[in-house]
Parts: sequence; C-alpha cells; structure tokens
Amino acid sequence: MTELGPDSPILQPLEAGAIATRNRVWMAPLTRNRSEPDGTPNDLNVEYYRQRAGAGLIVSEGTQPSAVGKGYLNTPGIHTDEQQAGWARIADAVHGGGGRIVVQLMHAGRVSHPDNTGEESVAPSAIAPGIDMVTASGEQPIPTPRALTAEELPGVVAEFVDASRRAIAAGLDGVEIHAANGYLLHQFLADGANTRTDAYGGSPANRARLVVEVTRAVADAIGAGHVGIRISPGSTASGIAEDDTTGAYEALLDGIDGLGLAYLHVLVSPDDPFLGKIRSAWSGPLVLNTGFEKPTTREDAVTLVADGVADAVTVGRPFIANPDLVTRWTHDTELNTPDESTFYGGGAEGYTDYPTLEG
Repeated sequence: MTELGPDSPILQPLEAGAIATRNRVWMAPLTRNRSEPDGTPNDLNVEYYRQRAGAGLIVSEGTQPSAVGKGYLNTPGIHTDEQQAGWARIADAVHGGGGRIVVQLMHAGRVSHPDNTGEESVAPSAIAPGIDMVTASGEQPIPTPRALTAEELPGVVAEFVDASRRAIAAGLDGVEIHAANGYLLHQFLADGANTRTDAYGGSPANRARLVVEVTRAVADAIGAGHVGIRISPGSTASGIAEDDTTGAYEALLDGIDGLGLAYLHVLVSPDDPFLGKIRSAWSGPLVLNTGFEKPTTREDAVTLVADGVADAVTVGRPFIANPDLVTRWTHDTELNTPDESTFYGGGAEGYTDYPTLEG
C-alpha cells in the first residue's frame, strides 16, 4: 500500500452520537495494570493517553464502576472522588492533543479474586470460570462467585449510572458499557455462565435483560449520544462459554437499537456470518475489533472501512507500540514492535517510552 490520501474513508471524521471523532482508527481498550493500587489514575496514565490523542477515539482500559467490580491488580476505577479527579486529568490531556476519549465501564463479575478486591466476587450464577488470576501473592484459581439476587440487580445498574455520571463530570466524552470478554454483563448474556430461573435467566430475552436495563439507565443519565456498548458474540475469553451465540444478542440489539447510542463495538471475526446480521439490525455506527488472534493490520483496517463492513475499527497492539499510529498508517511508514513482556504492569518501559516519528 502507499500513502493514504486525504479522501481515504478511514481518515474521514465520524459522528458517533454526540462524539465527533476526527478519523476512524480508534484505540481499543487495553488492560495495562499501571494505575495506583486503589484504582486512581496517575501521572503515567495521563502521559500514556496524551500520547495517543491522534486516535479517532480512545476507548480506555476496562475501568471498574464499583469496588466489587474490580478484577485485576492496578486497574483504574471511577467510583471515588480521587479516581474521578484522575480521569479528569486524562480527559484534559487528551483534549489538549485534539483527541476524544471514553471510559470503558467494566464490572469483572466472577473474573475476580478476594485477594485483589477484599470482596467476594459476584455473578449471575455460582459458577467459577475455571481460570487462574494473578494476585499480590501469586497466581491463584478464581473461586466460585456468589450469585446475585434479583433484589441486588438495581444496585448493579446504579453503579454503572454513578460511574457514567462521574465520567461526564470528569470531562470525558462518554462511556463504553463492557458487555463482552467474559465479564459481568457478558456473564448474564451467556447461557454457559447464566443458569438463573428468574426473569434474568433462561430465554435469550431474559439473559439480555440486565444489559438492556444498564444501557437504558446510563443513556437516560448522561444522554444516549455519549454511550457506546461492546459485545463479543461467541467469545471464549475469561472462561466464558456460549452454546447460544446469537439469541441473546438479537434480544439485546432489539432492546437498545432505538436509543440513539453513540456506537456498537463488536469483537468478532469479519468472516463471522453473524456480523452481517448485526450490521443489518443496528441503525447506528458500528465499530469492529477483529479479535485477539492477530493484530489488526493497516490493510485490514483500510479495507473494512472502505468496504462498509464497519464505520470504524478499533486497534490494540499497534497502538501500544505506536502512539502516533494514525500518522504512521497515513504515510505508510515502519511501525515499532510491541514488547509483550511489558504489556501488563510495570512502569514507563513499554508504556510511555515508545518513540514517535517526531522523536
């Protein structure tokens, strides 16, 4: 490929609800485990996001809306005043570089450990994910969670609403509701993790119910145009299992499509036939993440947007190593290689020290 011209579809602005993005190369949510132990974003986080302000939109790393929603060590939260103040600094830094950023609200649910949170983990059903988690004392099996009662679910919705209001108060451009990758909301959608017999389990509509309620409540609280949602139909991430990889998602889209959300973020292979059904069922901007098996290439991204498969593409690993990825892709220049040994935890190395074309 050669240099992209100014009329290239992937370089065009996109109105994602109330969020005006200047191009269609978006930064995917990336867990980096470098916030303070109490979940407060720090100076290093501010610099990391500032460097990547050239993305059309930054979708932040998964951020817990409550203490019990925390999964991994040193992940950020947005449920205390201190955490909100940290996110306000990040918002200012990204906006100062001409960028836009939303915070991804991620309640880990059963993908958690009491050693990391001081709390018993919760889930739709008392089913352990069957995987290990890194804790301060080493890697340990994740214990069986406690099943949430129906009476507790309005409180879960309220946690997402409070976190969303804090995000807007911090000056962020919106939120992305994380209903993917095996975390709490995905656990409700997945028949392998949700064996409830009440109104929140069983049929596809029942399994989608909590996600619909969270999405509607957040949209009511901060305006639908500031709300995106992420799904990953058929994903096996974090020990999730789905025999029904379509029904609950069809019910979910039926329940939220008319709200006027900013975008739908789908993690699925472009070859998955269900993507076409999602595309036809969704009236707003559709954003595609092509999955974990291999990094999204420049050619992949350009083709997906040019062919109308997606309105924008989220990119992960290339953004880790290339803060100026959009510039590099535009001019078809060489990319830095990400250092996988520094992906999770640590300091500036492999986080804020990757060079840009400007030096």
